[in-house]
Amino acid sequence: MKCILILNNIRSVLNVGAIFRTADCAGVEKIYLTGYTPAPVDRFGRKRADFHKSALGAEDSVLWEQCEDIAKLKHELGIMNYEWIALEQDIQAIDYGAYKPAKDFALIVGNETEGLPQEVLNICDKIIEIDMKGKKKSLNVSVALGVALFRLID
Repeated sequence: MKCILILNNIRSVLNVGAIFRTADCAGVEKIYLTGYTPAPVDRFGRKRADFHKSALGAEDSVLWEQCEDIAKLKHELGIMNYEWIALEQDIQAIDYGAYKPAKDFALIVGNETEGLPQEVLNICDKIIEIDMKGKKKSLNVSVALGVALFRLID
């Protein structure tokens, strides 16, 4: 089963770098950076040292592409027939442990504080969430992605 990641409006270069590293370990096919999510290179095409610090070279082994508009990306990838799965705390969400994709899938995560906007959730086929057992009700986006990703590809 193939997996792609879509990172929407993530602010932290270090979070994105950590996600690249996790993606490499999990065998992710490609990462799409949407909105203002930082890329491994700056606007002049130079490698970013801060990115490399957390990605540890995964930015060279994982395919990636920037795409400003996630709705346009959904349309472009439509022919590939990926299931779009949002990882988000939402009233429509189901427990990530109870869900198994039936075909190739795209796992979408969003901004560290705001999460995924409703317009993105609306274009997803499924919304999954990780049940929080402690007093804190959220994980770092890179940690949450890793937990869900390894469960989905298992």
